[in-house]
Amino acid sequence: MTAPVSASVFVGVSEASCAPHELPGVLDRYPGVKVLSLDCFDTLLWRDCHAPQDLFVALPGVLPSQRMVGEGRARQIARTTRGALDVPIDAIYAEIMPRADARTRAGAIAAELAAEARHCHAFAPTVALMRDARRRGLKVILVSDTYLDQSQLLQLIAGAAGDDVAGLIDRVFCSSSWSKPKSHGLYRDVLRGVKARPDQILHIGDNHEADVIGVRPFGVHTLHLRQFEPDIGRQLRLESTVAGMLFGQSQGQERLARPQPHRAALALGLPQEPDPARRLGQAVLGPLFFGFDAWLREEAAALALRGGQVHWLFMMRDGHLPLRVHRAVGAADSAHDIEISRATATFASLTSDAALSRFLAEQAAIQAPALGKLLRLDDATIDQLCAGRDPLTARQALGRWCQQPANRRRILADARALATRLAAHVRRAVDPAPGDTLMLVDLGYNGSVQNFVAPLLGEALGVHVAGRYLLLREMEISGFDKRGFFDPRHFDVAALDMMAANVAVLEQLATMAIGSVIDYADDGTPIRAANSIKTRQSAVRDAVQAGCLAFVGHVGGATIRRADAEDKDRLWREACAAGMARLMFLPLPHEVATIAAFEHDVNLGTDEMVPLFDPVAARHGLRRKGLFYQKGTQRMFLPAELAGEAMPLRLANFAGTRFASPLTFADVLSGDTTVPVVIVEPRGEVQKVCPARPTHDGFLALCIPLGTDRYPVAVQIGAVARFVEIETIMAVPTSAYLHTRINAAPRETPVTPLLDGIVEYAPGLWHCQSDYAFALLAPPALEDVEDLMLVMVFRPIGQPSVR
Repeated sequence: MTAPVSASVFVGVSEASCAPHELPGVLDRYPGVKVLSLDCFDTLLWRDCHAPQDLFVALPGVLPSQRMVGEGRARQIARTTRGALDVPIDAIYAEIMPRADARTRAGAIAAELAAEARHCHAFAPTVALMRDARRRGLKVILVSDTYLDQSQLLQLIAGAAGDDVAGLIDRVFCSSSWSKPKSHGLYRDVLRGVKARPDQILHIGDNHEADVIGVRPFGVHTLHLRQFEPDIGRQLRLESTVAGMLFGQSQGQERLARPQPHRAALALGLPQEPDPARRLGQAVLGPLFFGFDAWLREEAAALALRGGQVHWLFMMRDGHLPLRVHRAVGAADSAHDIEISRATATFASLTSDAALSRFLAEQAAIQAPALGKLLRLDDATIDQLCAGRDPLTARQALGRWCQQPANRRRILADARALATRLAAHVRRAVDPAPGDTLMLVDLGYNGSVQNFVAPLLGEALGVHVAGRYLLLREMEISGFDKRGFFDPRHFDVAALDMMAANVAVLEQLATMAIGSVIDYADDGTPIRAANSIKTRQSAVRDAVQAGCLAFVGHVGGATIRRADAEDKDRLWREACAAGMARLMFLPLPHEVATIAAFEHDVNLGTDEMVPLFDPVAARHGLRRKGLFYQKGTQRMFLPAELAGEAMPLRLANFAGTRFASPLTFADVLSGDTTVPVVIVEPRGEVQKVCPARPTHDGFLALCIPLGTDRYPVAVQIGAVARFVEIETIMAVPTSAYLHTRINAAPRETPVTPLLDGIVEYAPGLWHCQSDYAFALLAPPALEDVEDLMLVMVFRPIGQPSVR
């Protein structure tokens, strides 16, 4: 058996590295080189998936597990019987199909080569380097660790990238033909077959162990191709992880698992981009909106079959970045921006008595002041109806006001006038002919604006209105022409809900620095509210968008393909979904830092702004209830609050959301720590032992159920530890604490303890003088709460007490 190559030989030979974008010019560094030697996979040929085994899902009639086990068995047999360290593909299929005839195996091998050709491409900078080498008179050879032989590898390159790329190669050396890889001396055989001295050869590859340590000892110049920077490598691994949880590895579909067709463009562009905000745009938003635009073009072509012209109407503000990407890719169509907010669309749809009645019934949950603004009532009227009234009474007063005939006529007249101005706004942007199609482009996710304006525009302009969204998850069956890049045709409901949960971060990165439209002049000119986004937030967003557009420029210069894969649409859809979900649930530290100060505007005709995330508030929430703190908060990007936590917690958060876990806080309570408590009842003291359950970061939640009683409770905390850190002591409704509902405001009443045998060194830091030290808790009355619980969240410090 051949021993591994030692790196201690030929110490005088140069070793260097280069980024992918530097490949075309590297020969200038080596003026005496006569042979360019290249690794193949991940240097010349790149796959559209994260790892080589992800392609095995696309093999017809062969399971990935069968393919991998067969290869492992073939290698083991070769090693033990012949001392061979590499095997050809026919030996692998002999183990996969031990009872098949030669013709069947040959067919399976041909199918694998065809799948590789569909999902491989040549890396354009490497091809540029090869062409430069040929112009300089250098020979170009491939030295590859592969189970393919020379003819099969050349066939694959020609199939994936074209005969012209394959024609640049003078000779191919495959490890399977010499039964050993580069790390075990393959290059010794390469040197015997190449008419050049070792110091006249430059070898380039992405695998440092194989392409540098395995080659340099033979006196050959080596250049390590740094395929991905560490943060991008981590991002792609996380995207692969997310893809596995989103899609699994369905068999029998002859499709890639964990597709990543954007890998080459990221490798090419990101090393040239030092700015964190631009890197975020290039690495995440670039692939997402490039894939979205490619899908939109296919949808526009399909809509054109209806007859008439298709007009692309990008809905501002969130459609701003999709429009910029569309123009950067190359817009040869009717693409325009229009401004229709939910507030203007909603009111403009109230042109009939029935529409107004239905709207008032459907908006029962909206409080009176906000509803009054949606109905465009003046501030004096809203104050008259709401001032001094509780929310329910104010809502009832507004309802009665709307039932008065004169008031209804006023609302309907104002709505019809706005509808006329809104139609003028659309006509101002594009003057469609009857029968044309207006394709509304937006991020989504319900298509509410389309629900309101489609009948209006259809009647006013005689057009067909089609909504095309990045994410579509309708809350009702609207019956309108709607589709989404991500929609129920391709994703289950839980996956769509998961993606929609944190869409606010995407909205803030895709928008533009203008206020929301609140009305239109008679000629359709939009009238906007003041822009509420901070200057700093706008500057970061602009840099992110610039990075997104840079990705578009790198896509075309990163790959050379003979033909696109048959399932290109699915490849990009799944890769984009994994990338978006990864940002939403597993953001990287530099991404969180980039958007740390972002706020989200609700855009319902109000000035309401909410922070995207708050790590400090999250830390307290985790200590009190673990991940279930999230159900009681209104912040918009909660996974970013976990970015500093351990990966198991972050993956648990993603998995629970992805699979719509029905677990409650009560289901995850575990642990065997108990605390003695004494309930001071009128008839005497009642001693109990209550469990203290782990929450997060070493904290425990001591839950003391009181029911309808309101008796004082003595918590013998000294029995647990000499020193304890107190996070909170509160009284809560039992059901609300154990079974938190989504968006339910937490009802927590602080409880101030009386300490006995406890010294408080600092707020929340207690020193228990003995095992019998206790805190006396007097529960509040809370007469409207039938089932009350006292909760003390604490962390023992140091050694536990010994009784």
